[in-house]
Amino acid sequence: MNKEIEILIAAITKAARMAFQKLFSNGEHFYYCALLTTGEGFAPVISAWSWEALARVTQLNSETYAQSIKWSYADSPYYAFGYDEYFSDVKQLFEHRANIDSLNDEDWGKEFDVRLTAMVKAMSILDKEGLFAQNQSRRSILIVSIQQTPYFPL
Repeated sequence: MNKEIEILIAAITKAARMAFQKLFSNGEHFYYCALLTTGEGFAPVISAWSWEALARVTQLNSETYAQSIKWSYADSPYYAFGYDEYFSDVKQLFEHRANIDSLNDEDWGKEFDVRLTAMVKAMSILDKEGLFAQNQSRRSILIVSIQQTPYFPL
């Protein structure tokens, strides 16, 4: 693994760790945590759902609505939690990488894969550290790294 990717992984891990730790300090029991990016490969954001947040949504809406958004990163009250506070270094690193729109298809795919791989590795590191076992059993939580829009290689 080259030094650039290691720096990217370290920055994402640090930012996500701080954001999730701050989020988990609310004492809620989370069942879903995600680190996600856009199809353009912008700097990632976190999103998460807790049983308590879902219950709050259920109180305001129908049970059917609550079930329809249960796994939605975008509808979560914790979408992009801590982004402005913790992800500035990550954003800067992503902005200094190749402009994905100026790359040919092959290079675009490689660059996008580097960004997703760094995100997946960061979440794996945090999982091994036991971060996601705060307030709940680790077996009770789904952890993912995803992109927000479909990825259709050309």
